[in-house]
Amino acid sequence: MNWGTIDKYAKSLIKEAGHKIRVSFFNTIDVDTKADANDLVTNIDKAIEQFFISRIQSDFPNHFVLGEEGFGDDIRSLDGVIWLLDPIDGTMNFVHQKRNFAISLGIYCDGVGMLGYIYDVMNDDFYHAAKGEGAYYNDEKLPMLEVTPLSEAIIGVNASWVAPNRRIENEPIADMVHKCRGTRSYGSAAMELAYVSSGRIDAYLSLRLSPWDIAGGMVIAEEVGAIGTNLKGEKPNLLNQDTFIVARPGLHDEILRNHIRLK
Repeated sequence: MNWGTIDKYAKSLIKEAGHKIRVSFFNTIDVDTKADANDLVTNIDKAIEQFFISRIQSDFPNHFVLGEEGFGDDIRSLDGVIWLLDPIDGTMNFVHQKRNFAISLGIYCDGVGMLGYIYDVMNDDFYHAAKGEGAYYNDEKLPMLEVTPLSEAIIGVNASWVAPNRRIENEPIADMVHKCRGTRSYGSAAMELAYVSSGRIDAYLSLRLSPWDIAGGMVIAEEVGAIGTNLKGEKPNLLNQDTFIVARPGLHDEILRNHIRLK
């Protein structure tokens, strides 16, 4: 497998898709909802995913694609080469803000993340990594992450998890919010993974993410020493929806040990 060739191909494809998304703002964007009224999907999400799939199937017919909008393959195992794609991660931001969304792509071989990409389309910021070769922000190599205590950390967390809810004990989360330096919520798991990897925030956690939300970002995060698991401390699930946390070393364990109580 020539991963260097695949890497160049994937970067070119992502940049072309980003151009298509920017051009789409000059046309009509049709917005629909999925099972949840706040889970939005647009004609652009669907068109971009179909663009990726048609090209990948043509040029790499032995590879598989797992995409958010369901146009890819029916993936039941992680065997072989799988492209895990979210054509627009942060669709609500795409619709309402026309910024703060990203193309997220991870390319895995037999369950191992080989290549990862997060493309902040509107800022033309490209986070990317190849396994064992470090992570990059555009052309700048990202440094390894240093240990940061909770008191000096900025945590990416959705405010809904701090309020009483049916998934997690909210009081330990609220305690974390009080003890950390600050919190942020960007509305895109891919963007938050990119920000942890580049040191803009120190941890990010969520109670409900899908494989395509984290696949690309995990490759990038691991190359700078970040630790990513579900909220039970287990390896992230790349076949089903699961909880998720990614954080600097040390901080990951501190948050799981002292501030996570799943119901």
